[in-house]
Amino acid sequence: MPTFNDILIMVPEFFLVAAACVLLLADAFMKPSERVYLHWMSIAVLAVTIYLVVFKQTGGTVTAFNGMFIRDGVASILKVFALLTTILVFIYARPYLQDRKLFVGEFYTLTIFAVIGVMLLVSAGNLIMIYLGLELLTLSSYALVALNRDSSLSSEAAIKYFVLGALSSGMLLYGMSMVYGATGTLSLAQLHTAIPSSTMPHLLVFGLIFMIIGIAFKLGAAPFHMWIPDVYQGAPTPVTTFIGSASKLAAFGMAYRLLETGMGDLAQHWQLMLAALAVLSLAIGNLVAIVQTNIKRLLAYSTISHMGYLLLGLVNATPEGYSAAMFYAISYALMSTAAFGVILALSRAGFESEEIDDFKGLNQRSPWMAFLMMLALFSLAGVPPMFGFFAKLLVLQAAIHAGMMWLAIVGAVFAIIGLYYYLRVVKVMYFDKPVEGAQVRLQPDFTLRVALSLNALVLLALGLWWGPLLGWCKQAFVG
Repeated sequence: MPTFNDILIMVPEFFLVAAACVLLLADAFMKPSERVYLHWMSIAVLAVTIYLVVFKQTGGTVTAFNGMFIRDGVASILKVFALLTTILVFIYARPYLQDRKLFVGEFYTLTIFAVIGVMLLVSAGNLIMIYLGLELLTLSSYALVALNRDSSLSSEAAIKYFVLGALSSGMLLYGMSMVYGATGTLSLAQLHTAIPSSTMPHLLVFGLIFMIIGIAFKLGAAPFHMWIPDVYQGAPTPVTTFIGSASKLAAFGMAYRLLETGMGDLAQHWQLMLAALAVLSLAIGNLVAIVQTNIKRLLAYSTISHMGYLLLGLVNATPEGYSAAMFYAISYALMSTAAFGVILALSRAGFESEEIDDFKGLNQRSPWMAFLMMLALFSLAGVPPMFGFFAKLLVLQAAIHAGMMWLAIVGAVFAIIGLYYYLRVVKVMYFDKPVEGAQVRLQPDFTLRVALSLNALVLLALGLWWGPLLGWCKQAFVG
């Protein structure tokens, strides 16, 4: 039976569920002109949830509902950054949505329900909880991708995302059923003792393979990346921003819970699988990105390559590797949010700032926006002293310490190759002349400008003072 203490442990999640329901009801009684209040209420709800996660939960690792829910340092850090990036998404999204008549309550409530899925996923202590959190996140995401019903590109992306997402969820669930059949338990903590130490049942091996396929799909790692380019390009840009930030933190949390908390004893079996996925992701992501002309599609292939670097940290299978991978996931979420934030800031009614040519001569028309985009791209490229440089350095170091020097060399080579397509956009902004007749919004929404400036400048600040954040990440896994 659930106890009052179980409920106290899950206060942030219960609060967010209640708030999402209240926002849904409030939206039903609001006039379109009053919807801006819903916008600020949603941001306030997420801010209060951050407060509940950080300041109202003390102690080390605790569990609730018979171990189905875990509250520890890893979960708390991932939740805080998922909530923070979602607040940024809401701030960046408002002018874009208003210009396109997409400023509806469904965007806010669906995104908040997706965030609840993220929070459940990173705190899952049971295979069923992982699946429920994942479905809450993905079902909300399917609807968000199809938010613009007047766009055939958006509808096509939503259908592709739904079909491939359902297939991957089925594979993940099939793998979980095999693991349950081989061990007789759904609890991640009990899998350690239930897994035979002498021989590996074939059922368990196949279950592990199917679960890794599910993880790879949710991360967007090659060769299970087919949905990423179409969804990133077809979805409304605010939705793309959310999928490229908060949901990647959730995917890392799921990978950590399944592979370490549940199947850490089988590391020697899944390390090589992850290494192969990492190499494929680095190769496909970086090489295909070179030929892209649509910046959202370019950032989609960039995401695939970044998931390859994240896998380098997981391959290490030690607290050092996991902390490096989480550090990388956080850095990528902030970098991705900043890059898409600039795209949103430069878009307006009737104009999607999606083609690389749209950024030609941006420095002449909006120097500050060009500077912010340059910071985001330099960080994504791993140029020192940006945040992304130290994140890449840490995961490459983790691969070396795992005894996979060859993998670190592959990662370093593709990091150099990746410089080309990031610097190409910087070159277009600073050295090309604007396309004749091209216009950009030189004065975006004030709140957006402030939030975007802070977001991009934080990438530089964390590149100079990355020690405290890395220390928190390490403490989360050591503790």
